[in-house]
Amino acid sequence: MAMTDPIADMLTRIRNATRARHQTVVMPSSKLKVQIARILKREGYIDGYEEHVLGSGPQRELVIRLRYVGARRAVSAIHGIERVSKPGLRVYRQAQALERVLGGMGIAVVSTSQGLMTDREARARRVGGEVICRVW
Repeated sequence: MAMTDPIADMLTRIRNATRARHQTVVMPSSKLKVQIARILKREGYIDGYEEHVLGSGPQRELVIRLRYVGARRAVSAIHGIERVSKPGLRVYRQAQALERVLGGMGIAVVSTSQGLMTDREARARRVGGEVICRVW
């Protein structure tokens, strides 16, 4: 069966890996997933990411290094991560209508005409778009 929502799969893999206290999480790669990982790294939710080529074909995998804080990796930097816009119900917001995640303590990843960015950047640039996910 074909996967209908690869972004939800990515977020679920990250959520499950943080709950199981894994250091890394591996998933099939795509341009959109790499852009989401870049934003998570920049905002301090993950330690880093790499993209690896599998064999000689076009297939690639994305490896995300998760961030933990405290003694003995006690607490994940990602407390919650959820998909907002789904294939069956797309969620679009204008810049002024982008709500803050936990009063500004979290981020929303927004797909705009100027590329993927956080809700904070979208409000500053006054561009709206599709709300991909929320992270806190």
